[in-house]
Amino acid sequence: MNVLVALPVLLPLAAAGLSLALGRFADVQRLIGVVVLGAIIADAVVLLRVADRDGPLVLQMGGWPAPAGITLVADRLSALLLVVSSVVTFAVLIYSIGQRITDYGRERSSTTFHPMYLMLCAGVSLAYLTGDLFNLFVAFEIMLSSSYVLITRRTTTRRVRAGMTYTIVSLASSLLFITVIALVYASTGTVNLADLGQKVGLLPDGLRVALSLLVVIVFGIKAAMVPLHFWLPDSYPTAPAPVTAVFAGLLTKVGVYALIRTQTLVFTHQQSWTLMLVIALVTMLVGALGALAQNDLNRLLSFLLVSHIGYMLFGLGVYDIAGLTGVILYVVHHITVQATLFLVSGLITRHTGTVALTRMGGLVKAAPLIAVLFALPALSLAGVPPFSGFVAKLALLQAGVGVGTWAAYAVTGGAVLTSLLTLYAMARVWTRAFWGQVRAPEADPDPSDELVVGTATSNRPMVAATGVLVAASVVIALVAGPLANISGRAAADLMHGEAYRTAVLGGAR
Repeated sequence: MNVLVALPVLLPLAAAGLSLALGRFADVQRLIGVVVLGAIIADAVVLLRVADRDGPLVLQMGGWPAPAGITLVADRLSALLLVVSSVVTFAVLIYSIGQRITDYGRERSSTTFHPMYLMLCAGVSLAYLTGDLFNLFVAFEIMLSSSYVLITRRTTTRRVRAGMTYTIVSLASSLLFITVIALVYASTGTVNLADLGQKVGLLPDGLRVALSLLVVIVFGIKAAMVPLHFWLPDSYPTAPAPVTAVFAGLLTKVGVYALIRTQTLVFTHQQSWTLMLVIALVTMLVGALGALAQNDLNRLLSFLLVSHIGYMLFGLGVYDIAGLTGVILYVVHHITVQATLFLVSGLITRHTGTVALTRMGGLVKAAPLIAVLFALPALSLAGVPPFSGFVAKLALLQAGVGVGTWAAYAVTGGAVLTSLLTLYAMARVWTRAFWGQVRAPEADPDPSDELVVGTATSNRPMVAATGVLVAASVVIALVAGPLANISGRAAADLMHGEAYRTAVLGGAR
């Protein structure tokens, strides 16, 4: 059974190589991607069921025991996020095939989309499953290398400039990350997360706090935490819709996951974390206010992405089982909903030929199905009951009130205000893009262009893939009770950590 832990990493890596070798055969590439991502969904579901029933599954690669060897661990948190992320990557791949972005460049040579997309999926899986800091660094580098290729396909000056901003910031954070790993190893003699959980507590207080803050900065950049968020609104909107969707849905959440894992298992806190609560409040408000100033639909969604990272930081700052339960619920909700909104943005762009809200109108009459696909995740993101966003936000608000400190009360109030600002931003999109007079598309479709826009029509695979994610967000709300129970057990595992350490280290010390 433990071998299943390696499959979400090994399968897409092997499939990426095979897809590259067979790059001239479009149907084969598509089949490889769909089959492999479908298999990962099934594997992730099994891992979640077993981890929830029996505790963490551990695979010591090469037979080398921890803390010396490479360890992969599937506990409740990593398995749950792996399930949700796998569903999103599968749906986004179907959307990409429908949009034909996967075929860009095929007339000249084999396309690189499928290999790079599978590499990205492998990096995400490795980040969730790795049991040591160095391989977490490797996971981020796999994601960086593949995401740079994806974000700069169909090269334009604007896209290259945005890609360079994304890459330079990512490389800077990676340089800081490897420096932190060196400092941690020099201080403790290990990079294994379970082993670090025992040894970091023995370090002098000043050194432990300094290392913890450095880790927060590293993963704060990758999670787009204010004031380290500046790169995201300029980078994500330039990429095609499915690429932006998988970036927004997954990459920032991997940064949040790394923050949660390291700040609970390695750098523990005895009470609510005031610094993180302040950062959460600033992140919520800066992102929401930035969204209100945007006319570009993708930039508006990018700023809302930044804003809602603040909710996850809020739960981490509360730092108890209730707060971490709220974080896990919110991450599950946000991965699905944020990816969905960017896919809907791609449908809107295909229909209208523009991302400028002031040049749209009448879509509720011209494309009522797109209107429904936008309305449901938009209401969920704003936290309107009974959608998944309401369930997750309610859990966070209850946790914040339960702490009873001035910082927790302030962030709780800020979370309510941010929800109202999000609802206002979504209402602006609705009134400008969907109400009013129907406008003719701004661009004539070019049959030779793989990324067709301005058709005034909807592509069935793209709509179907978006509908799957909309349905997934509704299902999250419908199973809120069981999901909250699993999240609560995962939060308890994070707060205590003994089950994780025992599973990884066994008798080793």
